[in-house]
Amino acid sequence: MDNKSRFTLRVDPEMLEKLGYIAEYEGRTKNRELEQLIKRRIREFEAEHGQIPAGNSDR
Repeated sequence: MDNKSRFTLRVDPEMLEKLGYIAEYEGRTKNRELEQLIKRRIREFEAEHGQIPAGNSDR
């Protein structure tokens, strides 16, 4: 068993289909594509606002 958190995402079927298309084009699963998008957004946010402290789950 891995140590990754699970998260349920509700999304419009058309958006999910388009995400699947992009993921397949990039040679990834939808899950890995979402992970890459999240990582990119975190980098962008931290570049503008500074590092987000780890373990800050009270928000």
